[in-house]
Amino acid sequence: MTRAPSRPASGTVRANGIDLRYETHGDPRDPALLLVMGHGMQLDAWDLELCALFVDRGYFLIRFDNRDVGHSTKLTGVPDIEAARRGDRDAAVYGLQDMADDAVGLLDALGVGTAHVLGASMGGMIAQVLAVRYPDRVDSLCSIMSTTGDRTVGKARPEVLAVIRSGAPRTRAEVVEAQVDMARALAGGGFAFDADHVRARAAHAYDRCHHPEGKLRQQAAILTAPDRTPALRELRLPAVVIHGADDPLVGVDGGVATAAAIPDARLVVIPGLGHELPVGVHATVVEQFATNARRRL
Repeated sequence: MTRAPSRPASGTVRANGIDLRYETHGDPRDPALLLVMGHGMQLDAWDLELCALFVDRGYFLIRFDNRDVGHSTKLTGVPDIEAARRGDRDAAVYGLQDMADDAVGLLDALGVGTAHVLGASMGGMIAQVLAVRYPDRVDSLCSIMSTTGDRTVGKARPEVLAVIRSGAPRTRAEVVEAQVDMARALAGGGFAFDADHVRARAAHAYDRCHHPEGKLRQQAAILTAPDRTPALRELRLPAVVIHGADDPLVGVDGGVATAAAIPDARLVVIPGLGHELPVGVHATVVEQFATNARRRL
């Protein structure tokens, strides 16, 4: 039987010149697992049920707010998104490399020497950069619904882009319902879509910290990131790439390209899964992560 995570410890640490809010679950004597969340998402976007499964497998789980979201430091500056789309790195306030440096700074502050690193969407990009920049700190890599930075792969479908660009909601109620609409558009159809769960989580996220300016800066970091393919080819670590076959935001060829770039990486494509981590896929994600973490190259 899966046990609930132990009472989480939480706090704020100084890392890479900013403040990062974090939570830990499980026994700090167990191998560390760092979870890196995606664009605009806060630490509690990692469902507690999923956290419980990792803890039950014997991992000391760390989840945190990336810069510009949640209770971590909010940066300043307005990125030029159109210039960022053209790849102009000067258009971004910071880059994915800075966010990877944040994550390593968090490990340093917590006294964690090495960790298994699992990232979803933008978090997968950050996890890749972290593994490239700090190979001696990463025990294994799990990249979920992410891509390499090669602009020819991992493209979003036009209908999803239309939802994203449909207008900025203003009130709390509008923001919450927009999140439900977005989650529905990102769902693959192979797993039950729980609108009430999404709505409750969106309301909680709004009340915890609604900061759309930070999402723009994170978006610019994604858009201006270089192609990581050459650097990924140099990695020598256990790696697994998990992707939904029906992902409408980051096309599955982005996951295929990621696995092809990393030597000896395993690719797991899940039928019916979109750009999402529904309850129905949690056990599969944990099993694939744990199998990879045990590998020795």
